[in-house]
Amino acid sequence: MRRLGYVALKRLALEILGWTLVVLGIAALFLPGPGLLMLFSGMVVLSQQYEWFERRVDPVKRLALEGASKGVQSWPRIAASMLGVAWLAGIGIFWGMQPPAPDWWPLNPEWWLIGGWGTGGTLLFSAAVALALMIYSFRRFRGSPYDHSAELEREAERHAARRLEREERRRARQDASHA
Repeated sequence: MRRLGYVALKRLALEILGWTLVVLGIAALFLPGPGLLMLFSGMVVLSQQYEWFERRVDPVKRLALEGASKGVQSWPRIAASMLGVAWLAGIGIFWGMQPPAPDWWPLNPEWWLIGGWGTGGTLLFSAAVALALMIYSFRRFRGSPYDHSAELEREAERHAARRLEREERRRARQDASHA
């Protein structure tokens, strides 16, 4: 009986974490922050619970891995990505420091760079995430590009194994209810 409580608690925790990440990701699409990353992370967590989420995560995962691989195959692409990380970090610091509104700003000066270090901090966090992903991509894919067909094979094997596991759990529940 304890095992059942643990499984239910784990499922509830994953549900809460997954849906929280999805909602925060959607909000961060319109606010400063890593919206797509949080949205996708929530989908990955929820894909452990829902088969229909899993079917939507796999194509996005393949495209993300392919893009990460292509992004580190040449030095100009790496340099451009690192320039983007530096630009994002610089904007975060600039935003956090809240310099006075310039003369050309047409609105009330209170509307210049709203948010202060809260907004600047999320931009700095986004830069740190981007840097971490660049390092991961460089270490994983530099010199050995992403193999799309191999990933499709692994994905098919993983889906078959999960289907079999679900079927076994369903049979075990039916046997337990009939006993």
